Amino acid sequence: MTTTTDQTTRTDIYTRVTSRIVEELERGTRPWLKPWNAEHAAGRITRPLRHNGQKYSGINIITLWMSAEMSGFVSPFWLTFNQARELGAFVKKGEHGSPVVYASKFTKKDKTEAGDEIDQEIPFLKQYTVFNADQVEGLPGYFYELAKAVQTQPLQRIEQAERFFANTKADIRYGGNRAYYAFEADYVRMPPFETFRDSESHAATLAHELTHWTRHTSRLNRELGRKKWGDEGYAMEELVAELGSAFLCADLHITPEVREDHASYIESWLKVLKEDKRAVFQAASYASRAVDFLHGLQPQPAA
Repeated sequence: MTTTTDQTTRTDIYTRVTSRIVEELERGTRPWLKPWNAEHAAGRITRPLRHNGQKYSGINIITLWMSAEMSGFVSPFWLTFNQARELGAFVKKGEHGSPVVYASKFTKKDKTEAGDEIDQEIPFLKQYTVFNADQVEGLPGYFYELAKAVQTQPLQRIEQAERFFANTKADIRYGGNRAYYAFEADYVRMPPFETFRDSESHAATLAHELTHWTRHTSRLNRELGRKKWGDEGYAMEELVAELGSAFLCADLHITPEVREDHASYIESWLKVLKEDKRAVFQAASYASRAVDFLHGLQPQPAA
């Protein structure tokens, strides 16, 4: 049986996280485009990582990025108190952890209209606390090591990104002066590469449009209630693509820049987030699925 306290706790998770993101957006800052450190020896992967190197997904990417930016953490690794202790390490005195969430479910008894008793599964979020490796002493050296930054020459295509995009086999057409995904014709339109400010901007923009590309009925069939340009479903899909681009850029070791043409979306995102405290959780989940789908199109290593 679910208690009022349980329901309040779950509501507080949605409210607290959404409120933090709303505060950042109202300042004109997108928390998923913070200048986080990308030079860690873990391969410059800038998605937050569990102690075993597994990447976080969904809303936890954004919340841990925000925690790292606010506290100046460099390491991408996050551990629970017990995980640190199992590695022979300890959390520094006075350090405060950061909350992460995971989906769980409970079963309750219910009755059908015919009066038959059934078990109904109810999904909900559970929360636990993790600490950044910078808050922990005694971990193996790789948790702290930094790598040399990779210098990318402007207007030279980023090899690993170009290879990743090509492996999707998406119909990508160059020309014109704006980037978009044409749903009915199922192709991505991109301005000529030479017109972009830098190679990172090109990669981040294409990652954004390919996230849109995953919503096609032949792929993830993501609808989100979108009926017309500018409605809430449209704003939600743009938020999914924005987050998908940020997550994918992290995986491809690219530091994305803010797209000027997306500044106007902040107001519509704020409207969606203020009206629905679960919206950013859903958007982050959809974005993670989209990025996982794109990763799934890459050649798999031989067994």
